[in-house]
Amino acid sequence: MAGDLRKALGGISGILVTPFDAEDRIAPDRLRPILDRALAAGLHVPVVNGNTGEFYALTVEEAEAMAAAVCGLVDGRAPVVAGVGRSVKDACRLAAAARRAGAAGLMVHQPPDPFAAPRGVVDYVERVAEAGAGLPLVLYLRNDAIGTAAIARLCAIPGVIGVKWATPNPLKLAEAIAACDPGILWVGGLAEVWAPALYAVGARGFTSGLINIWPERSIAIHAALETGDYAAARGLIADMAPFEAVRAMELNGANVTGVKAALAAMGCDCGSTRPPAAWPLSSDQQAILRQFLVANRLIQA
Repeated sequence: MAGDLRKALGGISGILVTPFDAEDRIAPDRLRPILDRALAAGLHVPVVNGNTGEFYALTVEEAEAMAAAVCGLVDGRAPVVAGVGRSVKDACRLAAAARRAGAAGLMVHQPPDPFAAPRGVVDYVERVAEAGAGLPLVLYLRNDAIGTAAIARLCAIPGVIGVKWATPNPLKLAEAIAACDPGILWVGGLAEVWAPALYAVGARGFTSGLINIWPERSIAIHAALETGDYAAARGLIADMAPFEAVRAMELNGANVTGVKAALAAMGCDCGSTRPPAAWPLSSDQQAILRQFLVANRLIQA
């Protein structure tokens, strides 16, 4: 299992939205057309309960249900990775539930606790690994202030096969790669825009929220990077600039909002985002998004 997942992680990890219905209940079946299109385009790893999936806006019960639902919807077509995190007991509960649901691996969110000690994070991941009972772990690193020595300790935990590097610091990434076992896979965790820079220092594969609305473009960017055609990758990424600009607005509070608004415009309504994310888009944001969707033929003018 770990070998298959390791190979897939060198591709695209598609961070799926969490659909809600009009009563603000999770509605996972609304993911079916999104998943079908993404997998048909070549998505390598569907990821449930990531940040594009509003992980911190979900209850533990909802996160458990989403992991089970996505594993069912994917139905063996690709290895599913399930995000786990929050309190260590919640993370362990979610790890065990993901294993029962048939997930191929776990993505361990970096604890957002303001008093998280580097050695405490090591203890946290060790307990999650035990609860996952052999499931491979991918660490989600959003703050590299933890230090290279601590990152190396985390990567030495049995079961850890990779790191989703989500800080805009390629030099720190290169330092971490050099300090860790060469078998650790480093995934670009800042989506398409940062993928070329992180590829240049040793990352392989990248995460994507774009996969929800335009999987074909994500696949094309990945193909360009895999052949070393950075110019082609940059050109393909440049077309995404308006979409990414909208998502970055309001301190990144429109990140998931932009994805869900695009899905709604494309006829695949996944409901609103939950507070504290922004909802709905402002009229100016909506105009930029619509122009992007029309220009790239994702909706008709």
